[in-house]
Amino acid sequence: MSKDKIEDAIYTRRYIYNFHYHLIWVTKYRNPTFTSEALVNEMKEILTTVAADNEIVIEHMEVMPDHVHVLISFPPSKAPTSAVKALKGRSAFIFLKRHPEIRQSQYWGGHLWS
Repeated sequence: MSKDKIEDAIYTRRYIYNFHYHLIWVTKYRNPTFTSEALVNEMKEILTTVAADNEIVIEHMEVMPDHVHVLISFPPSKAPTSAVKALKGRSAFIFLKRHPEIRQSQYWGGHLWS
């Protein structure tokens, strides 16, 4: 039996994995929220911070005016729904807390993502 390592796989004490999830989610009512470079960079920074706090690796990310694309990877001990919940929920909370004017004008219900 060969002990060759699988290319691009992540090895831990318990498992070997190579998960990649491409997620796309849109803003509520498809409102164009991230219209300036500052808002785009802020959302990228928020998502990067939330991902690091939850053992999620963001391999690629694009923030468009009305939606977000992320390619993520995380250990198999975490459920995909937990990863999505962490990214969407925490990022919306932080972003809307920093920008109450956007919350009042576009997201009065307190929900940034659909």
